[in-house]
Amino acid sequence: MASSVERIPRLSFVLPAYGEADNLPKLLPRLLAQAELCDELEIIVVDDHSHDRTFAVLKEWGAKDPRIKALRLARNSGSHMAILCGLSAATGDVAVVLAADGQDPPEFTAELLDAWRKGHHVVWAVRSAREGETATTRLFSRLYYATMNRWSSVRLPPAGADFLLLDRRVVKALVEIPERNTSLLALITWLGFSQTELPYVKEARASGRSKWTFRKKVRLAIDSLLGFSTAPLRLATSVGLCFGGAGFLYAGALFVNKVSGGALFGDTSTEGWNALMIVVLVSSGMTMTMLGVVGEYLWRALEEVRGRPRFLAEDEVNIVLDQAPRASSRPLLARSSDTKASGVGA
Repeated sequence: MASSVERIPRLSFVLPAYGEADNLPKLLPRLLAQAELCDELEIIVVDDHSHDRTFAVLKEWGAKDPRIKALRLARNSGSHMAILCGLSAATGDVAVVLAADGQDPPEFTAELLDAWRKGHHVVWAVRSAREGETATTRLFSRLYYATMNRWSSVRLPPAGADFLLLDRRVVKALVEIPERNTSLLALITWLGFSQTELPYVKEARASGRSKWTFRKKVRLAIDSLLGFSTAPLRLATSVGLCFGGAGFLYAGALFVNKVSGGALFGDTSTEGWNALMIVVLVSSGMTMTMLGVVGEYLWRALEEVRGRPRFLAEDEVNIVLDQAPRASSRPLLARSSDTKASGVGA
């Protein structure tokens, strides 16, 4: 029984939301019911600049219950930045991160807390089954996690996980890392700490369609691989060496053919234009691809050097932004009105 479970002092739920106006009224009562697990409960929903009534719904619920808090980002920044924004404002001894679409059951929080009490700082709720998901979605997910586990410096749950519990120490370490173009989940595994996994069933969406488009999935895969692996650079180097070696071999073969009177290829004085064009086009394409890989790394370095805020909150409900923890040199959370007041961009 939940009443016999040791209560924790303060529990924070952090939810990124984008276009979830229909699902939040169904999910929020389930989250509030978890108050029996703690002395104090806070629910922080970060609206990733939705175009529907998501933030209006949060205002209505927040006016009735101060435990429901919300932030609205000034621009669409992605679910991982929305989660970081929520974690920056969380004050709980532990923070439970889950989706706002209702697919992650908040009732599973009790099991996550049990694992946390055993000394684990990060508890992953790993998907043992995914209700209502297409075969293509499951295939892409497994391919992504397999690629990351094979070619990057981090290990992610092979079946995938985006529902998890974080100890306060992990939250503090996480929000102080100023990276922008990265995978939050990979960053959590990179941090270390004691981590464990618990299986659960990911439920089908109650209503609406997933906003996690194929384009966003590809972008996450690229950010994750470039952020935690040197494999693309090493691949570019290997391809360059292979093309260079092939060029030297071909030059040697042409020399042998010349001195042997055409023993290898015959008379090549008027032939070989098609082959030459193929070699030029392929080598040029590979050169541009390798330059693109290097450019991706350079762009990410430029983004970090610029030092722009990772996200800006333009509105809030039941939350004081100045209480959010900040990195040593860069603000993690700022209102758009703060920028105007300082005269920046005027």
